[in-house]
Amino acid sequence: MSPIPFPDLSPELFRIDIGGMSFALRWYALAYIVGLVAGWKLMARMVSTPRLWPQGAPMTAAQVESLLTWVILGVVLGGRLGFVLFYQPGYYLQYPGQILKVWEGGMSFHGGFLGVVAAGIWFCRKERIPMLSLADLMAIVAPIGIGLGRIANFINAELWGRPTTMPWAVAFPGEAAQTCPGVVGLCGRHPSQLYEAALEGVILLAALLYLAYRKGWLATPGRLAGLFFAGYGSARFFVEFFRQPDAQFITEGNPLGLALQIGGYGLTMGQILSLPMIVAGLWFITRARPASPAPA
Repeated sequence: MSPIPFPDLSPELFRIDIGGMSFALRWYALAYIVGLVAGWKLMARMVSTPRLWPQGAPMTAAQVESLLTWVILGVVLGGRLGFVLFYQPGYYLQYPGQILKVWEGGMSFHGGFLGVVAAGIWFCRKERIPMLSLADLMAIVAPIGIGLGRIANFINAELWGRPTTMPWAVAFPGEAAQTCPGVVGLCGRHPSQLYEAALEGVILLAALLYLAYRKGWLATPGRLAGLFFAGYGSARFFVEFFRQPDAQFITEGNPLGLALQIGGYGLTMGQILSLPMIVAGLWFITRARPASPAPA
């Protein structure tokens, strides 16, 4: 069965050339912008909904707006540094000037996650906000940006999956079409970006919203954050079996020096980085306790 041809999609929404200078808005940048703005609005709405907080909301809508700036810095700086350190440390040690060229691509979710955690901890200490309650709020909105980012990955024809003969296999252009060993003609691959968009974005977001609005989980700080950690980590670990491994594929000499095998595959960097998230998520869920009444 022939794979589905990749649609004629441009990574750029539009480009403007003025006086020898060029500005382009890419789908990936739009995913970040929409994800951050939608997350801010949803968080502001949740802290303004009294029934979600039997013991009192942990912060105000104005504080949520102030938090947005620090989250943006955490995502960009953490995501870029994570990509440099986790995925291509040798290259960037040789060419350190390339580290600042964020517009050329190269962001790590796990690095961005650590950057947001650092920004959140700093903001909580500055504003005297309960850390676990803020973690729950940020966990609920995070899948919005993650899901949109994975759709942007698909539009960019990057982070494609392993070769497959499934009916929904996609023939990605460029390098993806040239690296299918033993295949004559179009090379069909798993659209793993869409798998991640569904699992890490739509399904995880729906579960978190349901538990927050219908089951009152925000009254027990840490439970929703734990579910996000464990849910994202499990989804990412699973999809990595269908996603083309990164250059740091474990059997090719991963810089962490690990050599684990699961189902005939060496663990990818994405799987290695997801394991601590799963463990941490389960720990948060089991340790969560109902919130104490907020001071008058």
